[in-house]
Amino acid sequence: MPFNAISYLAPNWMEYYQAVVLFLGRVLQCETQFVSSNLDPLNDLRLQEDNVDLAFICGLPFIRQCRTAPKQLRAIAAAVMQAERYQNRPIYFSDVIVQAESQFQTFSDLAGSTVCYNDPGSNSGYYLLRYRLLQEQCSTRFFKTAVQSGSHQRSIRWVIEGKATCAAIDSTVLEQEFRVFPELSHQVRTIESSDPCPMPPIVVSAHLDDDLIRKIQAALLQPDKELKAAMAKMNVKRYASVNNEDYEAIAKIYDAVTNSRFSQL
Repeated sequence: MPFNAISYLAPNWMEYYQAVVLFLGRVLQCETQFVSSNLDPLNDLRLQEDNVDLAFICGLPFIRQCRTAPKQLRAIAAAVMQAERYQNRPIYFSDVIVQAESQFQTFSDLAGSTVCYNDPGSNSGYYLLRYRLLQEQCSTRFFKTAVQSGSHQRSIRWVIEGKATCAAIDSTVLEQEFRVFPELSHQVRTIESSDPCPMPPIVVSAHLDDDLIRKIQAALLQPDKELKAAMAKMNVKRYASVNNEDYEAIAKIYDAVTNSRFSQL
């Protein structure tokens, strides 16, 4: 049986995740199978029926899945990005972007505008934005309109094209999109960033042997030359060891948002 890996994260990182899986195949000396899914992890039968060995997943669906099946998934590692803003820690930010030439300067300026979000299950694109609205404590709806784009990449382009006024984008996805399409960096600007949030983890299924899980984690912390080259291309500095408890900060945000009347998009 091949070692089965799946990604639920942004498509512009897929080539890199493939490199990680191929690296693990070299370490484990086994055949690997890697797929990218556009499904919500909580609706994907492959994950729900425990038919996945390893997953690249957003922290929010991870903690929600842990609540449904507490012993199914284990977080073992998360990427640490090279840029100084990441403080040599496995964190990322949600960057609120607008058109570069727009008049908006602060988050409060966006009241009454149109916002787009990638997916209602996304921490960076949806729940952190709702958490920001919770901080505003608005008695009326803050945004005039909220529309789902389907992906961070599409949200970026909708802002550029004027289909939406603003969007909240995972900082690592935004930076990668700027690397692939440098012209985009001149067409949008960030007016606000969230507090640091735990980086999406690499998780493994608890159906794997404990020794195998430890071997996978150790390998990620000591990549070979080929994986290091792929990491450098994506501005990944290193991998850090993480565990399920590291994602409780996301759980607290999720609970605060879902229990508040001030956070509706």
